[in-house]
Amino acid sequence: MQEIPDLSEKSIEQILTILEKEKEISCHLPGNGILHIEKELPYLVVYRRKEKDKGTRRFVINESSYLIIGTEDFAGYQKLLYRISDQISANMESFLLFEIYAGPAGSSKIKIKGPAQRLPATLDTLKEEFLKVNSEFTGIYLDTEILDTPNRQAEGEAALMKVEDAKNCGAVLVGLEVPPIYRTDNNQLYPVFFRNFKDFLIKAVHRSFFEFIRVQTSGGVTSFNALGRKYLKQIVFDIDKQLTDIEKSYQFLWLVSPANIHDIKKHFFDSNYDKVIDYHYRLLPVDPDVLKRKLYNLKIEDIDDPAMSYLFREKREELDMQITMLNERGTRNFMYDSIRLYKGVEKNLCEEARNILNTVSEETSKSDEDLLDSKAFSSMARKEFDFYREQDENFKCKVHIRKDVNVMMVSHGELYIPADYKMNRVEAEALIQHEVGTHVLTYYNGSNQPLNQLSIGLADYDPLQEGLAVMSEFMVDGLTANRLRILAGRVIAGEALMEGGNFQEIFRLLKKDFGFSAERAFNITSRIMQGGGFMKDIIYLKGLVLLKEYLKNGGEYEPLLAGKYGIKHTGIIKELTDRKVLKTVQVKPSYLHSDKMYKKLELIRQGLSLPQMVCK
Repeated sequence: MQEIPDLSEKSIEQILTILEKEKEISCHLPGNGILHIEKELPYLVVYRRKEKDKGTRRFVINESSYLIIGTEDFAGYQKLLYRISDQISANMESFLLFEIYAGPAGSSKIKIKGPAQRLPATLDTLKEEFLKVNSEFTGIYLDTEILDTPNRQAEGEAALMKVEDAKNCGAVLVGLEVPPIYRTDNNQLYPVFFRNFKDFLIKAVHRSFFEFIRVQTSGGVTSFNALGRKYLKQIVFDIDKQLTDIEKSYQFLWLVSPANIHDIKKHFFDSNYDKVIDYHYRLLPVDPDVLKRKLYNLKIEDIDDPAMSYLFREKREELDMQITMLNERGTRNFMYDSIRLYKGVEKNLCEEARNILNTVSEETSKSDEDLLDSKAFSSMARKEFDFYREQDENFKCKVHIRKDVNVMMVSHGELYIPADYKMNRVEAEALIQHEVGTHVLTYYNGSNQPLNQLSIGLADYDPLQEGLAVMSEFMVDGLTANRLRILAGRVIAGEALMEGGNFQEIFRLLKKDFGFSAERAFNITSRIMQGGGFMKDIIYLKGLVLLKEYLKNGGEYEPLLAGKYGIKHTGIIKELTDRKVLKTVQVKPSYLHSDKMYKKLELIRQGLSLPQMVCK
């Protein structure tokens, strides 16, 4: 950040020259002031530095265009505001100076001070947004009013500029007086309330700015989402890296899956489906207590960007639960934490699962099927990798064939295949898109984003990730009856686990009541029972249902492959993409280039049911 030692004519000219050439500037000004403009926008949010004004400055400092007025040379700041307004309004027709300040202690009214006749859409939008405050926060009783007054500043303060001067330089002055309900009479913040109130205020202000730009200026902003900062503060990247390092220090799925699955299966089948030997787990490479200490040492509360603050707090809670579960493998508590982590099984999902199992019959494998082993599958995966490398020469991924894994998986962008895995060619094509075309690809696309979390996965990303993976099977004519039944069986198994079922009871339920083969019933049951009861497998069908509904309602498919995130994050991802913080999809799977995919997508939008998605 540049240092501007004074606000002389020469210094102001220097600032304006940088703005003219670069369209952005970030500099320290006299009296601990700051000017930050990172993209050409027709507004500037202003705050005057004061003593005993805890929190108010933080309403401003995450804006992409703001000025903190320092404690020295107010006249110099007035000249600077006039010149900036004059320069930018010449290009954009008008310029908004929007000052935020705290009202007197005990006040209960949000006051919007501005030219109501000249800016009706801007001020009315702001009022409408603030009128939602009482329903947004319980126990808050605030009124909001628009005051059409020439005095837009706090009581007793000098004006930023005279109304006549504002007209001459193309500026419009608006003041926002906020009751200081976010702090105590002793100037101490209520931290949780302040964070939520700040996020609410910023969103309300951005909606009104968008109306100003749309109606009053020639600015080409397409959405209020695009008004946030393009350049994230360093603290965001620091915490993003630390969260990633904590998650990368252990492989969650690897550590909760049994190392002796082949012995478990042999004993169970040899005993005529009666005896289940103990699950043995790999030793923990980390100390859960140390990881939790690191997790809660992260100062997420210092992040003022609402989107990033929300994402990081959510991720910290998820990692906290995972770390707890590592410490509780093999206990009943593991199951309870698992239910919380994966949100349990909803009634409508169980009904969907039963409908599938009652509608779709299990298919028997043919002995003369074209079966592929793990090496053949590995070769197919590498061909898909070559397709990605044609789009991006930096694409890399390793394939591991292992004897100590019981299921094909992708971990940290690497593909793991059980050594004894066999599948027919249709299943193999489907699995390529499931594991490689979704899990590997979104890891790689996420790793090209400025935020590491997009490669590791935002909190609760799994349902969408698995929904995309299963949908990709459908897109390549690989979603078989047995595959869909397995996803439904996992939900039934999860429901039975939550109702207290043990290994043998869940196995019998799947085999006898729902017609699964012994092999498939064991695979479903052994996975749901690992760790002490692991609900992750319910998310495959849950994610498919969520994705199908999202697409049916007109949601876009391609942006979902830009990294690992959840359906609930699509709005935030769009906001961060509009702000140019995130990139669009870098590498696309092969099926996304086919006409067949778009025909199938249209069927989904028309309401194709899950049983109808099975490829005949």
